[in-house]
Amino acid sequence: MKLFIISDIHGSFYYLKKALEAYEKEQADYILILGDILYHGARNPIPPEYNTLQVATLLNKYSNRIIAVRGNCDSDVDLLVIEFPIESLYSTVLLNDFRIFLTHGHIYNGENLPNLRTGDVLFHGHTHVPVIDQKNGIYIINPGSITFPKDGYPNSYGILRDNIVEIKDLEGNVFKSVEITR
Repeated sequence: MKLFIISDIHGSFYYLKKALEAYEKEQADYILILGDILYHGARNPIPPEYNTLQVATLLNKYSNRIIAVRGNCDSDVDLLVIEFPIESLYSTVLLNDFRIFLTHGHIYNGENLPNLRTGDVLFHGHTHVPVIDQKNGIYIINPGSITFPKDGYPNSYGILRDNIVEIKDLEGNVFKSVEITR
């Protein structure tokens, strides 16, 4: 199984289209969205092609392939246009011999770990900075932001396949990777 992981779309139809082109090229099975889907946030500029309704409409075409969690910029009103669940602040996916804990990152993150076992994986967004790290035997992975990358990183996404996590720019170039082992 191949998972495509994105975070922090922030209502940019422009960058969502680029990310979904990468998803199609990757031929991934599912899309994991780590929150901040529609609203651009008070601290962010208005992103290119900011159009929350177009973003929702495009994502809804993939709704049976999306597992998403709620970010700090997501609201109840978003549920009126999104056809997949985003109410939960976290979700869990079991894959091979480890658990993947999905969250946005404003509650659980590398500084505030959820209760996971050695070899499990915490995927979060929120900081817009791609990270592959390990703390107390737990993998901490942030795919960065498809819309507002920070610290000089490119717009990016993550791929998880066969216990390998890769973080790639929107052209598909790998710039961080790790093999998940117990």
